[in-house]
Amino acid sequence: MKQVWLRVAAVFAAALLLTAAYKRAEQASVMTDAANTFLSSLWNDQKAIATYPFEDDQRFDWHFIPKLRKGLSFGAMRPDQRLLAMALVSTGLSQQGFIKATTIMSLDQVLLGQEAANPTATNRRDPENYYITIFGKPDAKGVWGFRLEGHHVAHNFTVVNGRIADSPSFFGSNPAEIKIGARKGLRILAAEDDLGYEMLDALDATQQAAAVVDKAALKDIVTAASRKASIDGQPNGLSAAKMSADQYERMMSIVEAYAGNVASPMAENRIALAKKQPKDKTFFAWTGDVKRGAPHYYRIQTPAFLIEMDMTQDNANHVHAVWRDYTNDFGLDLLKQHYEASHKQ
Repeated sequence: MKQVWLRVAAVFAAALLLTAAYKRAEQASVMTDAANTFLSSLWNDQKAIATYPFEDDQRFDWHFIPKLRKGLSFGAMRPDQRLLAMALVSTGLSQQGFIKATTIMSLDQVLLGQEAANPTATNRRDPENYYITIFGKPDAKGVWGFRLEGHHVAHNFTVVNGRIADSPSFFGSNPAEIKIGARKGLRILAAEDDLGYEMLDALDATQQAAAVVDKAALKDIVTAASRKASIDGQPNGLSAAKMSADQYERMMSIVEAYAGNVASPMAENRIALAKKQPKDKTFFAWTGDVKRGAPHYYRIQTPAFLIEMDMTQDNANHVHAVWRDYTNDFGLDLLKQHYEASHKQ
């Protein structure tokens, strides 16, 4: 009887793996179709601006500050092209992530109003200064990628043989909370901030002392817009191995909030990756004051991925939040597997 149940379990596990693989391939196909539909709407000169070879180093030149970028801006698109561009974006982001992205994009209009006396504000603050860039030829079974990028929105997607890599993945918001006007009280990244505090509040005094590694908040996310994510030194903070089951689940709720910004099945892949991480090598770290409203920063650091959030600039009303994968940012691990498999054939 035991052997029968083991065979049943093995068949069930295999079925789950096949289902997951099918979902990944299906999403890659949907993403590819949306990319090709968008490209087919472009004039030749627009297409030349929007596209780069997959091997071009521009693929790694990402950032989240307000600046001019490579790619085709929303301001340079016709209304129908903008809709098709957003349709492409919706294949990479979840509903939650899509709402965050579009709302963050709208904040540049708020900043423009706040900085009306600044002569450079008109150039720096523009909801149309967001760009779509496509690398390579979209093919669900090939190798290609696309990027949505602008001020406080930077999402990179890479397709390799029906599998999708979804990082670096960045959201920011300035202001983090709108204090005046019709949208007073709006906090686009409320979950990312509130869940960090809830995690901290769930710790006892000894655990909190371990988690708070510096009473001065880091000024920004450590990895910034680096091509390869890394943090110097050994991981510090509170080890997940020293958390109760409830505390560990609270930390996982932070992971789920970040994972939930990308579309299924990518979100499920992030959560599955997190659950595989050894607890003794997974750390929650905090810098800054533990009181709400003060400058602060936290991170979840594992052997495979990193989450960072800072709320320090503009009187602690300016937030940055990022998901980085140490080996698979820009699909590098998928590409490595792809090339190794090709050489074996």
